[in-house]
Amino acid sequence: MLYKVVVNEWEETTYVPTTLGNVLLAAAIAILLLVAVFFARSYARRHKEDSGVASGKLTVKQLAFCAMAIALGTVLANIKLFHFPTGGSITLLSMLVCCLPGYFFGLGAGIMTGLAYGVLQLLIDPYVLYPMQLIVDYLLAFGALGLSGIFSQTKNGLLKGYLTAVLGRYVFAVLSGCIFFGAYAWEGWGVLPYSLVYNGTYIFAEAAISVIIILLPPVKRAIGRIRRLAVE
Repeated sequence: MLYKVVVNEWEETTYVPTTLGNVLLAAAIAILLLVAVFFARSYARRHKEDSGVASGKLTVKQLAFCAMAIALGTVLANIKLFHFPTGGSITLLSMLVCCLPGYFFGLGAGIMTGLAYGVLQLLIDPYVLYPMQLIVDYLLAFGALGLSGIFSQTKNGLLKGYLTAVLGRYVFAVLSGCIFFGAYAWEGWGVLPYSLVYNGTYIFAEAAISVIIILLPPVKRAIGRIRRLAVE
């Protein structure tokens, strides 16, 4: 068996990975990171004239940067500035960190890294009421953070990419709220308005904090230096 059914403290039936399930999830993370490197190398080849990077020499560095983004994002996700009782929290810039691989290495690498991050979240802190909810909350929502790569070669690319990624995650969070968590809607609220407001509260609050941080000149310079280090 890949998972076991348990009843949590709120008397909800949830699905928790077994030892074999955890092993397979760890393998999935490794595979997704390797695929992320493949996309990152393709991105480097397409832009080597601008970056001055020869293709085929970045595999280890790309893998390290993607893995570090996942690890740091996971640590920051556990530093919760505010946690809502029925799920969702304002964390210390975890979404921003998870958006960096897309900004550094392009859309494909960003999405694969986001998926790997989602699988890791599933491994260490699963909250699954329905099998399809797993796909929406852990794969699609976190995979959407890779949309930061769309604007990686444009002016203010990190800011535009980050906002796009946040909107992508928000869409899937709202969808999940409507489909799987409608029973938690506040009294007198419809499912859609509830999900829009509830998920928007914590996602956009963290996004606002992150945007302020991104716009600080020392932070912009530091991220620029890290990006050059990542691709040179």
